[in-house]
Amino acid sequence: MKKTVISDWTIKRIKDNTIYDTLVPGSVLSTLQENKVIPDPFVGDNEKYALEVMEEDFEYATSFDCDADFFATDKKELVFEGIDTIADIILNDKTILHAENMHRTYRIDVTQSLKEKENSLKVYFHSPTKYIREAYKECECDGSEDAMVGFANIRKAHYMFGWDWGPRIPDAGLFRPVSLVGIEKARIENVRIHQQHSEGEVKLCLFIDDEVISDNTGISYDVRIISPDGDEKEINNYKGQMIPIEKPMLWWPNGFGEQNLYTVTVIQRVGDKITDEVTKRIGLRTMTITRKKDQWGESFSHCVNGVDIFALGADYIPEDNYLSRITPERTRQLLEDCKTANFNSIRVWGGGFFPGDEFYDICDELGLIVWQDLMFACAVYDLNENFEDNIHQEIKDNIRRIEGHACLGLISGNNEMEQFVKEGVWVKTHKQKADYIKMYEYLFPKWIHEYASDTFYWPSSPSSGGSFDNPNDDSRGDVHYWEVWHSNKPFTEFRKHFFRYLSEFGFQSIPSRKSLEKVMEKEEDFNLFSYNMEKHQRNSSANAKIMQYMQSTFKYPCDFDVLTYASQLLAGEAIRYGVEHFRRNRGRCMGAIYWQLNDCWPVISWSSIDYYGRWKALHYYAQRFFSPVLVSCEETSTVSEGILVNSEKTDFTPSIRLNISNETMSDKELTLEWELRNAAGETITPEIREIKTKDAKVVKVPALSAVWLDKVSLPGIDIYSNYVSFRVRDKNKILSTGTAFFVPAKYFHFEDPELKITAVSEKELMVEAKAFAKNVEIRNRDDDLVLEDNFFDMNPGQRIIEVKRGQLDGLRVSSVYDIH
Repeated sequence: MKKTVISDWTIKRIKDNTIYDTLVPGSVLSTLQENKVIPDPFVGDNEKYALEVMEEDFEYATSFDCDADFFATDKKELVFEGIDTIADIILNDKTILHAENMHRTYRIDVTQSLKEKENSLKVYFHSPTKYIREAYKECECDGSEDAMVGFANIRKAHYMFGWDWGPRIPDAGLFRPVSLVGIEKARIENVRIHQQHSEGEVKLCLFIDDEVISDNTGISYDVRIISPDGDEKEINNYKGQMIPIEKPMLWWPNGFGEQNLYTVTVIQRVGDKITDEVTKRIGLRTMTITRKKDQWGESFSHCVNGVDIFALGADYIPEDNYLSRITPERTRQLLEDCKTANFNSIRVWGGGFFPGDEFYDICDELGLIVWQDLMFACAVYDLNENFEDNIHQEIKDNIRRIEGHACLGLISGNNEMEQFVKEGVWVKTHKQKADYIKMYEYLFPKWIHEYASDTFYWPSSPSSGGSFDNPNDDSRGDVHYWEVWHSNKPFTEFRKHFFRYLSEFGFQSIPSRKSLEKVMEKEEDFNLFSYNMEKHQRNSSANAKIMQYMQSTFKYPCDFDVLTYASQLLAGEAIRYGVEHFRRNRGRCMGAIYWQLNDCWPVISWSSIDYYGRWKALHYYAQRFFSPVLVSCEETSTVSEGILVNSEKTDFTPSIRLNISNETMSDKELTLEWELRNAAGETITPEIREIKTKDAKVVKVPALSAVWLDKVSLPGIDIYSNYVSFRVRDKNKILSTGTAFFVPAKYFHFEDPELKITAVSEKELMVEAKAFAKNVEIRNRDDDLVLEDNFFDMNPGQRIIEVKRGQLDGLRVSSVYDIH
């Protein structure tokens, strides 16, 4: 097979016939921005200019010759890996395809229409905004109120039309490569590798789909398998037999073992001539979802190699509104930051697009289980014959592409539609509700079984299993929980619930000022309620919500940087309350996937890593609350008891109840330590001598379990200046630490810790504190440091912090003491 990538193109603006050079992959808007036709849509309210220009049509054009060897091949194809979205493809003045789906790969037979010299290729893009308006007139398919009306009428990434964290920038163009492919005699269309596991052995069976171009007979296949340690096995003239792999090196999620990957190459021959070759990397593992009846309802957990795993991770959205900016290097950094923060899972949200091959390759390497939504979200669709054929091919293209990846843990039909369709949201006709069942509970599972028969299918997220049967049930399936945030419930509300698998919950925060400086136009924009700031906040009234929660926790920040810091602490604390509670109830709860990992532009959102890759406090919190061994505290405080400053009843007994969760494959014998301290950070003994205010004990924590310790009551302590500090050690190594307060931070009588930060070397910092310091934040001039730890609590003394990324210039350090 011969392949040539066509990368040099021009774009013509049909409105005025101006022409611009461009590269593929690329897009209309990125090209117009590079040529200063439109300003950066991310800055201020400039998205309106991008939206306005997308009312127009554009034409990509290129020309090419074919060399003699290519022209001599038996079949010639044009392959478009990503057309966004409504487009006509014109080769040598003849229309050869009308495309209507950006999620598909289009392969066009051009054997008869291709010339050896001077081929002209054009792709005419129709305005996506005009298209959805006209389509909506024909069929009213509604969806998320944050997106443009009619977005569900086009098979284009929904988020491009706006979401409650994203702008309305519905770009167009060729966002993945375009290539010429020449096929000689035959080719391999697809290889699916089925695994059969038994004790000490895995057997592989290869299902090879081929396409025979000429009448030549005698097609044969050779298979080469290279193990992770380099051993090689060759099977000549493979005819569908089982291939035994003895002493298999299994693939495990992050934290549970190695991410061993085998390389399988299938070589196609016609006679003595090699005509095609396909290489796949696979992990030897079993992967399914455990669903068993129990005393709480029905379990729901990822089961890998027979081990039920607590899913720890976040929801992934597209990394940019300009898709061509999403590079393998950028994706790798993002996913490596997930592994650094102890993730073992990631959910690909259904309102974006299917990531490229590199995303799944990296998840294989890093051990991140992928919950894969199909690309349907928060909308209803008109299931007619054309639409069914279109989405069938979309699912076939993508599921065959990704099904062999070790990381693929689950395929879900859609995001949030079972829940909302059940409630009649967006639904205007009986047919739309009936179409829901046909799509997600008949057609999709049938197609998934055909193209990825070894992968678990789930009809929706959230769901209890389908058929509109209480899809957000606490006791079954997966849940999206938004009472904390959307309904203004306190963080402690998480402790009232014992979800089986929580696949969405979140809390917003403001990104770094350095990130916002790139999109704000003047200093007065740095006010939470300014016009441009609210243009970069797409969740209605969310900035006010941040301040409402701020009022419950911290003093009023009078400086924008302090406000940013405090908002990020709120997000970290909110999600910490949830994750720690769910991990304390391991076995009943088996998943905590927070919303959201990343951003598609600079915005105030729920992300833990902002658009420019800067870690917010939440990502450091995640690194701690996703720690394989976690010590946490269920404290009794004025917050947990709902006691406000002017409450009539204020009596309660402060207490702590510690828990150690062990999400590893090894039993642990750990030393647990805790002590009561005053605001200066000194260990204290209150006047009531019989109160136990310091403890150290050895605790046995079995693998894959959570162990509670006895509750300790602390009557008579000064709740406004006393706190509990706790940690768990494995011999001399501290694995996890924490702090328990008995009042909101705003009422605690902090002493000035007189924090000091010093660069010990290029890769180490030293922090010094003279009193207890809560949520120590370390920044450099560009606010792009990635540290071993940050936003941490610190008792008096010194601490050395490893520097992972960033320059040690303009260092600053602060703590909650500085919120005023």
